[in-house]
Amino acid sequence: MRIGLLTEGGYPYVGGEGGVWCDRLVRGLDRHEFDVYAFSTGQAQEDAGWVELPPQVQRVRTAPLWVAEEDGVVHGRRARRRFTEHYGELAAALCTAAEPGTARESGTAQRRGIAEKPGTAEADRFANALHGLAELARDEGGLVAALRSEQAVRALERACRAPGARRAAREARVPDLLTVADHLERALRPLSLDWYEEDGLGAVDLCHTASGGIAALPGLLARHFFGVPLVVTEYGVRLRTHYLTRPDASPAVRSLLAAFHGLLTAETYRAASYLVPGNAHARRWQERCGADRAKLRTIHPGLDATPFARVGEDRRPEEREKQERQEKQEKQEHAGPHTLVWLGRVEPAKDLVSLLHAFAEVRAAEPGTRLRIVGRPSGPEGEAYLGHCRALAAQLFPDEADGPHAVGRNPVSFEELGGPGAETTADVHAGGAVTVLSSVVEGFPVGLIEAMFCGRATVSTDVGAVVEVIGGTGLVVPPRNPRALAEACVSLLRDPERRARLGAAAHARALELFSVEQNVAAFRGLYLETVARTPVRRPVLDGAGDPQPFAAPAEAHVPGHWTEPTPRAVPTWAVETPEPVTETVR
Repeated sequence: MRIGLLTEGGYPYVGGEGGVWCDRLVRGLDRHEFDVYAFSTGQAQEDAGWVELPPQVQRVRTAPLWVAEEDGVVHGRRARRRFTEHYGELAAALCTAAEPGTARESGTAQRRGIAEKPGTAEADRFANALHGLAELARDEGGLVAALRSEQAVRALERACRAPGARRAAREARVPDLLTVADHLERALRPLSLDWYEEDGLGAVDLCHTASGGIAALPGLLARHFFGVPLVVTEYGVRLRTHYLTRPDASPAVRSLLAAFHGLLTAETYRAASYLVPGNAHARRWQERCGADRAKLRTIHPGLDATPFARVGEDRRPEEREKQERQEKQEKQEHAGPHTLVWLGRVEPAKDLVSLLHAFAEVRAAEPGTRLRIVGRPSGPEGEAYLGHCRALAAQLFPDEADGPHAVGRNPVSFEELGGPGAETTADVHAGGAVTVLSSVVEGFPVGLIEAMFCGRATVSTDVGAVVEVIGGTGLVVPPRNPRALAEACVSLLRDPERRARLGAAAHARALELFSVEQNVAAFRGLYLETVARTPVRRPVLDGAGDPQPFAAPAEAHVPGHWTEPTPRAVPTWAVETPEPVTETVR
């Protein structure tokens, strides 16, 4: 099978979100061929280059989303008329996306600039306009200049002033219109690419987009032009992300952009053969955004358990016996040194402030406890937050010394991976008794799964998909509650046997649900199911030139016993001469 993998800011680039997951998927499905169509997000990402690609990646085509290259296309009168018509229809759909009779707009949605599920009329209008613009770009060579023109801004203004437009759209001023038009130009840049040809996306058997939003646009157009089925994976719902951004924009800008992303999401969900949320949290958001439950298939992201096997189940017997003796001794003395581990990106959403206050209570109950905070700051905001946390730790835990001439040691350490000793993630988890997660916002907690692979007991806050991941193998407390976090940590530090039981259960759960093998196997089956349910787009002809239906089933692309012709067994009842049934007439 030939798969068109669509990515945005990730694979095959070295630095990119979701790149590791895509690489594991491609390498795991080595019997398929992959064509990668990738959007880059910046010059630094392009300069960093690509990861080493496996041989099953046949072709890679990239395009920048952060800049639009001038294509030199000048539209004639007829093309300009077509552009005005389709762009105007798209703008009209944005302005009336929640008009009465199709979808009501709640007071909360109005205040936040969030359009609720669009009605059928607006969805169809948006889809037709989007396809019309794509066909125009394909016929004329691109829309770069047209999307930047005054013609586009005037079409948007007419739609906002037209009867039936929502109040937020009617209140849009010239700066608002310019902002929205600029955003639409960026979002619609994929329409001008030369990917939509018979030897491009038209040659693949299936499109798989690694995220929703703009990355799904090539998949929508491949389905429109060639009937290629589309599979959409979302580990974080892009529409939800949009709702949480642009807090300082005007109500008109928020309303129009929310309508655009809502309509794009609705069209993506409608066109997709299957939607693959990575967890129940993302699945609930997809359903809230209008996804059909019949299309949903939850597949958890797969992690490679090999780097953690040494810490998990593959420890030597003498090491396990030594640790058991140490834990029994600590339980008897109740004063042995314990270590709590936090690992991740340093940013305000991780709420390290609550963790430090909780550790102050842990330290009071268990004086020998240490806290290791291991991670790098995320951007300038993360740098400032790290400095604040260092200052708070110095204030809460002044240096402790045994005497007037001794140098004290703060029980909280701030470290980075790859520092002294070149520790790995597995080494960090192995050096701790309990792994802690203190976030107030969390998507899919990969760090917790790594701790579970290491067989470590965990204490986490109830955010995102944490409960779904942990199950019953760890303790979960409310977010922003240092006292609850401290009590949970102390209870595990004082009970080594319970830590061992939870760690063993966590290790087994991680191997069952979150390994690379289960992820790859699930997508292998989903690919075959998708293609098997899709009509043949390139029919196989017999000797007379007539099409042969079902001549190329999906499983024929995968080597195996099913590719070899075998005689069909005929049941005995089909060959034996049946006895005549007679009726007795009285």
